[in-house]
Amino acid sequence: MVRRQPASVGNETPTENPSETPTNVPGATETVPPPMDLRGSFLLAMPELGEEGPFSHTLIYICEHNAEGALGIVINRETKMTVAQLFDGAGVSSFDDHWHSAPVYWGGPVCSDRGFILHRPVGEWQSTLAVSNEIGMTTSRDLLEAMGRGEGPDEALVSLGYAGWSAGQLEQELTQNAWLTIPGDDAEELLFQCAPKARIDEAMRRLGVNPLHFSGAAGHA
Repeated sequence: MVRRQPASVGNETPTENPSETPTNVPGATETVPPPMDLRGSFLLAMPELGEEGPFSHTLIYICEHNAEGALGIVINRETKMTVAQLFDGAGVSSFDDHWHSAPVYWGGPVCSDRGFILHRPVGEWQSTLAVSNEIGMTTSRDLLEAMGRGEGPDEALVSLGYAGWSAGQLEQELTQNAWLTIPGDDAEELLFQCAPKARIDEAMRRLGVNPLHFSGAAGHA
């Protein structure tokens, strides 16, 4: 993991690496593998990352993934802070009791003093990245203020910080069995309806894996 500022969504494709392309082979056809795009998917930390590392036993929702790198939010690690306390610290007036006891999550080590809100529906806010047709990630204050007034999205997960990868880093970590990829089908259920401590178990069940038998055998779903 490296510190990385959020990049804009793009459709850039990786620059072809000549060392990976057959040359001087009669009849050879040069092919370039399609760029990997895990946006909207989940990453489950594998034992290869180590028990003492910051991402041990984490489940990450990938919000952006392109040629410039990747960005995700850890969705199963609650902090001791509540959203009501975050409102107070940010000077946001709150009249909606719905958020008072909701936890703030540790989203990752990058920009850990900055809020990142996953929410449904996407809506129209000042600074929102549409992860899917249903889910957005917003960093602007106007969403927080709307939540305090009871005018925000129906479902939201508030975090501080994010997990970031530089160009090609996530792909390399995947080849090293550091992460298990999980499709983002029905991501809303995992993000907003499943209890935080049950999210990893539910993610593994979606792959047909018994959590009690979970080991370091990595792969792509």
